[in-house]
Amino acid sequence: MTKYELTEVWIKASVTGTIWAASEIVLGSFLHNLRVPFSGNVLTGIGIIILISLSYSWKDQGLFWRAGLICAIMKTISPSAVIFGPIIAILCESLLIELSVRLLGRTFFGFAIGAMLAMSWNLFQRIVNLFIFYGLNILQLYEDLIKLAQKQLQVQSDIMWLPLIVLLVIYCLLGLVSAFLGIKIGKRLISQPKNNQVSTMASESVKYTNKSGKDFSYSLVWLFSDVVLLVSALTLLNYMDAICWSSFILAVSVVWSMRYKRALRQLTKPGFWLFFAAITMITAFVFSKVQGQGWQEGLLIGLQMNFRAVVVVLGFSVLGTELYNPVIRSFFLKTSFKQLPAALELSFASLPYMIARIPDLKRVMKNPVSVIYQIVAYGEERLEEIRNDRISQPRVYLVSGALGGGKSTFAQIVANTMIANECRVGGFLSVRLMEAEVTVGYDLQDLATNERVKFLCLVTEEVTDKIGRFEICREGIEKGNEILCQTLILKPNLVVIDEVGRLELRGDGWFQSIQNLLEASANLLLITVRDGLELEVIDKLQLKDYRIAHVGVTDPVHLAEQILTRLKGNPNPE
Repeated sequence: MTKYELTEVWIKASVTGTIWAASEIVLGSFLHNLRVPFSGNVLTGIGIIILISLSYSWKDQGLFWRAGLICAIMKTISPSAVIFGPIIAILCESLLIELSVRLLGRTFFGFAIGAMLAMSWNLFQRIVNLFIFYGLNILQLYEDLIKLAQKQLQVQSDIMWLPLIVLLVIYCLLGLVSAFLGIKIGKRLISQPKNNQVSTMASESVKYTNKSGKDFSYSLVWLFSDVVLLVSALTLLNYMDAICWSSFILAVSVVWSMRYKRALRQLTKPGFWLFFAAITMITAFVFSKVQGQGWQEGLLIGLQMNFRAVVVVLGFSVLGTELYNPVIRSFFLKTSFKQLPAALELSFASLPYMIARIPDLKRVMKNPVSVIYQIVAYGEERLEEIRNDRISQPRVYLVSGALGGGKSTFAQIVANTMIANECRVGGFLSVRLMEAEVTVGYDLQDLATNERVKFLCLVTEEVTDKIGRFEICREGIEKGNEILCQTLILKPNLVVIDEVGRLELRGDGWFQSIQNLLEASANLLLITVRDGLELEVIDKLQLKDYRIAHVGVTDPVHLAEQILTRLKGNPNPE
């Protein structure tokens, strides 16, 4: 996985992008949950500081845009109802800094101009989003509000764009402060000995839990249909009467809400509906006062603007959900940028390390600059680890992915490839049982004999032994433990365990059998684990010699080939 022909700049971009992504994941969740004002600007500032400070040690050309690309893709791996905004913002911010440094050099002005442009992109993107959500009517509404304010305040000067200019100045100042801090930390990095750069971080590291939601069945047909529905709704808004477009949009919203539960998150926020009501009432008032139109016409325009916003918010959410399809992500990763998939694999192997280095919120708030310095300084340490290839021969391969995201399929492809190359594979797969596109249970399949037993089934009555909506069948647990005990005797080349999760984290399931394998055997292990549980599983099993692969990023056939290459050097697990 890391034994690719990666160039130095892609390795450094992988480390830089992973640090940036870790800060977005951990600090971003803190800031948004606490409703911190300008939290988006704070995260942008942290990204700017990371890029500029590391560029003092790593002067490779193209580092910024590569790191931005990796960070943006890693953001999409974490399932979210909205992915387009963060992807575009991260990519554009990194490209703007790259462009500024290319033109002005690695000087104070190069970094400062780039940082101000990157921070100002947030304002530009928000304005563009308003046009996308509400159409050109939002510009007319803004102009009428300014005219109304001029009339009420009896101001004759042209202040039409003054509010936006003031905001732009504020954003530029925030970018300038970020550039100054990045330069300060960068100079500190190169002035101190490497072995003194990384101090001890918080003992209680932040755990990232990725709540990916319910089981979801991706569909390319649904993706195409969603695009057609979105375009149709926006077209009807422009060319048909209110009864036609409102009826169509309500029907589409119901359909989307039934399939995409996460899309509803945007519509369940009180702020969305408060803004909905405010836009509608303000539009009715302003259009009647300034343009002399009837309030009914202004009310209709306000409703049209808000229906457009509902379509765009829901539409982008459902498209983002379908684009999370591992098949689609795998396809795009193989189209160009030959080194990108390898760099991403390296990034996902590094992500737990990076997240573990971010301390708790109290320490961040107490001394944010020092914390950022320590996180950035760890990049040098991580780079040396990669260069020295300290994790080049893992014994445990952790395959992470979303619920229903293809972990079992990934494990099966690896197993089949190994078997086709005359290698012995033991362990088991969790086979999902479907009825009318709904998951009704899981069977445990022995890879050595193909024998299957029930493992999970839908809860039909009140039971205490369950996982989510599934009842745990003890015969499945017993069979899994029996299979793992057999591997201690048969000693296959690879043992597949699909999957380790909440049961094992509380010491149940096949936790003890895995411990026995780790202690009493030298078998290679492939363990699947759900997104967000990687750190907890690593800690619970006390894994030291491991590597993480992510479904949709790592090619399972290539991973199998790497394992085969390793086995050629040591075919006997004993």
